[in-house]
Amino acid sequence: MIHEVDEGLRRLLAEAGLEASGVEVVFDAPTRDWAARRSAPTVCVFLYDIREDHTRRGSGAGEVYDADGFVVARRTPPRWFDLTYLVTAWASRPQDEHRLLSQVLACLVATDTLPQRLLGGTLAELGLLVDVDAGGTGLDAPAASDVWSALGGELKPSLGLRVKAPLAGISEVAAPPVTEGLVVRSVPQAGPDGTGSPRRLRYAELGEAGPEGFGGSRERPRVPARRKRGERQP
Repeated sequence: MIHEVDEGLRRLLAEAGLEASGVEVVFDAPTRDWAARRSAPTVCVFLYDIREDHTRRGSGAGEVYDADGFVVARRTPPRWFDLTYLVTAWASRPQDEHRLLSQVLACLVATDTLPQRLLGGTLAELGLLVDVDAGGTGLDAPAASDVWSALGGELKPSLGLRVKAPLAGISEVAAPPVTEGLVVRSVPQAGPDGTGSPRRLRYAELGEAGPEGFGGSRERPRVPARRKRGERQP
């Protein structure tokens, strides 16, 4: 998921005209050695903090369908993560760096979410919104000065960028759909008389008094004949 967010951000900045003007967009750590090797205008989008948003954790499982509408898998709900980036501009002059950083800022604040056309992989498959917050306050992440100290570089103007993206849940493949009806086949068994045809035994044949309706005489009880109208009973 992280590399898919990176690619979405790169495409977004490319649409702003950075790559067309010869500006390279990279995701490297802006260390002192890295900065010394830079020779072309560059925008660095450095990911330095990843945290889960526990308030959006769900439960249960959803169904995944194929093109024919059959269930092919069951997937647990996605888990949401905040990806925090440090965005910096690198050029030969501070004025050029500020111009690049201003161009990046204008691009990022113009949208609250990454457009769906820029998403790929699992982000495109899930079809969920990927929120973008550029320069927002209250970023729950290490301060920029602490990041520069850890990188061993000199402090320079930077833009805080936070992206809230879903991590696809775990999928379990479902059994294939049933396409045929249930077929029941009987196996012939030998009857009690040794023949191959099974025969139901009556209780009378076993020498037992069966319940009413089984064994014994099967004669119907005699019902008195109906009298004709006007006939007296003897």
